[in-house]
Formats: sequence, structure tokens, C-alpha cells
Amino acid sequence: MNDRLTLGPDAARQLATTTKTTPQMRGITPRYLLRALPWVDVESGTYRVNRRRTFVLGDDRITTYEESGSQHVVPGDLREVPYLRDADDALLAELAGAFTEVTFEAGQVLAQEGDPADRLWVVVQGRAEKRVTGRYGEDALLEVIGDGQFFDLGAWTRTAAMPYRVKALTPGVALCADRSALAALADRDEGLGGAITAYCDGDTMTPGTEVPVDLTAGHVGEPDLPGTFVDFEDAPREYHMTLAQTVLRVHTRVADLYNGPIDQTRAQSNLTVAALRERQESSLLNHPEHGLFHNVSAGQRVQSRTGAPTPDDLDELLTRVWKQPGFFLAHPRAIAAFGRECTRRGVPPVTDNRFGSPLLTWRGVPLLPSDKVRFSGGMGAGLGTTEILLMRTGEAEQGVVGLRPSGVADEVEPGLSMRNMGVDQKGITSYLMTAYFNTAVLVEDAIAVLQNVEVSNYHDYS
Repeated sequence: MNDRLTLGPDAARQLATTTKTTPQMRGITPRYLLRALPWVDVESGTYRVNRRRTFVLGDDRITTYEESGSQHVVPGDLREVPYLRDADDALLAELAGAFTEVTFEAGQVLAQEGDPADRLWVVVQGRAEKRVTGRYGEDALLEVIGDGQFFDLGAWTRTAAMPYRVKALTPGVALCADRSALAALADRDEGLGGAITAYCDGDTMTPGTEVPVDLTAGHVGEPDLPGTFVDFEDAPREYHMTLAQTVLRVHTRVADLYNGPIDQTRAQSNLTVAALRERQESSLLNHPEHGLFHNVSAGQRVQSRTGAPTPDDLDELLTRVWKQPGFFLAHPRAIAAFGRECTRRGVPPVTDNRFGSPLLTWRGVPLLPSDKVRFSGGMGAGLGTTEILLMRTGEAEQGVVGLRPSGVADEVEPGLSMRNMGVDQKGITSYLMTAYFNTAVLVEDAIAVLQNVEVSNYHDYS
């Protein structure tokens, strides 16, 4: 016996039916990149991008490495210098050995405008700005340079005066090579000497430019018109389908007995599909071969000037992808940092509804958040520096497109299949879950990136 006067809640619950949710998953994100990219159905798993012939273009960076506490140039990466592209390995190794390490502090002038360019500088770590005196004596910012970039190759090669001055924005480390080291190698190697002479005479084409089409315009009379043709690349790049894959296992006892009101197999497959799509978005951004961050050409990389992403930085990105820019893509913390910089300047970005959500925009271009944009140089999530992408999309616009197969067996979503592999002797049903995908940048100026973006800068508005 007890002194209760009514039926208790615990006992009453035994007669009640609960209202259930489908299984929830914290790792599901809006996946804006997958939603914003136009998708091309690819036949036979291969997508070939035919382009007009261009001159060879590297990544405009000289890689360095640390050994025994000091920095060194990777000899093979000296082929980023146009007249060293065909140099032999021994020569490159000797030139790489001529670089000496130099440390600098924020505010230090590394090279002065008008001084002899007797050293080639390779920035190992840090950020610096190139400035020049304008036509009317004004101070003009040319460019912000960062890790791996070098200056000034033209003046150093010709033993000319520095065309600009370089001032460090942050403390850092650089490697420097004297002009005498190059001169000594050129005296010994006729091939290198000839290549340097051709470079100094302007006989070499600028890397990354397209083979010109001969035209004439504005003429009068009956001059002889030039003949021409448009040359194509002999070996255009082909994109093959990559994949994300797993085997989903569901015990037949679970599927038979505990299948209502929620279908167990469907619930398992839905969450697995979501996980595959999350991995797909991460791979499209960060894969070392086809990831978008690894397919930005040298001239499309912009260094943040102060670290924090400012309106000036995003405007600079828009000058690189000025033909029909589609959207920015950034980590949520980078977007928040950009919002703080706008607020500090009194120019809060406009909010617009895209994809069913309110999103910040800049110059009418939305900033899409993605937690797949990685940080580098940090000790934990959201620390260190990150990057911001800007891209143009669509085949007709010669932009960025997503690739997927035109149709696969047992397809449950476009480009994603769920194939029944049968039941084993333990009564477990296995399903092969596969997502096929890739992405292609049709023309180099369809994508640009803002690098070395810091997100830990806050302001006191009191």
C-alpha cells in the first residue's frame, strides 16, 4: 500500500505511445557548396577540359624546408624561375645552396625602391607589402606577399634597380641569394646563360598567358590582313570520378522486428548518405589533387594585408574573379571576422536570403559558410589561419562545375548508389554505399583565394 491518490506518471507511461523523431546527426551541415555548384552529368566517368594553348605556369612559389634548425630552398622548385625550367638538377642544387637565411621584424624595410637589386628574396614565413611612389609622389600599395613568394626576379636577373620597396608587415624569415651566385653559374653553363639573355631581352612569354591570336583593327585602305588560328592544348586535363564509399550493415533481426514506426534500414541509410555527402564536400575543397584550394593558379592568390579579412581584401578578390562572380566560400569564423571588420568601418554587409537562409553578402555576392574550410598553423579547431574562396560557376560562364556520373546502378540520389551485397551467415545484410563526384575549374580566372586569413581579431566598440 502507498498513500498515492492517483496513478503515477511512471506507471502511466507504460500505457502511453511516445512521439519519436527520426535519428538526428550533429555533423549534418547545409552543404552550401554542393547546392551552389551546377552539376554536369559525365558519361563514361571522364570529363575533359579543352583549353586554348597557354604557356607553362607553375604555382609562383618556391618551397622551402627546415633541416638542423635552418631553412633551405627545395632545389627542384627553383624551376618556378622561367629561365631555370630546363636547368639540370646539379645546377639547381648549387644555386639552392647559395641562399642564406635572414630574419626580419614587423615594419622593417627589406628592399628600398631605387636601390640595386643584388639579392633575390624568398619569403619563408611572414607577410610583406610592395609599395611604390606614384606619378604624383603618392605612396601606392602594389601587392601583399606571403610564404613561398619571391621578389624581385626581373631586377635581380638584370642587375637593375628595385622598382618598388618592400616592407615587412609581420615578423618572419626569408632566404636570400646574391646575384653573384647566378652570374657564376651562367658563366659556366652556356645554356643557362642563353636562357638568362633571352629573359632579359623579353623573348620569353609570360607564364600563364594564352598563345596570341594575330588580329588587326582600325585600319584603312587595303593592307595585308594577318593570318591566324587558335591553338589548343595537346594534352588537355581530364577529370576522373573520385568517390566516397562505405559498407552499411543492418542485422536482419533488427530490420524484421524493430521496423516501425521508423524504418531501420532507411534511417541507417539516410544518415550514411549524409555522412558521404559531408565527406564529398570536404574532398571537393581539400583533396590534394582535385580540391578547389589546390587548383587556384598563381595569379589568383591574394594575401590578406592585415591578417583579418577586410572589405579591401574581398574587393581585391573581386578584381580577380570580376566576370560574373558567383559566391564566396569561407569558414563561419572567417565570415564572422569579416563582419567585425565591416562593423568597425561602419559598413555592415547586407544580409540576403539565399538557399532558404539569411546570408551575409558583399557587393551583392553571398558569403557561403562551410566548416570544411580548413585552418593551418593552429593548435586546434578554429585556430591559425584560413582561406576564403571566390568563384564563378557554370559551363556557359567558363567557371567551376561539379561532376557526377550520368547514372549508376541502384542510384538513390544523383551520383550516389546503395547496392545490396546480400546476407551473410550471421544474418547481417550489407549495403555498398558509394558517392561518385569531382569538380573542374574550366578557366583559371574562375576561382581566386584569399590566403593567411586570421579570425582572432576583435574590437572594443565601447
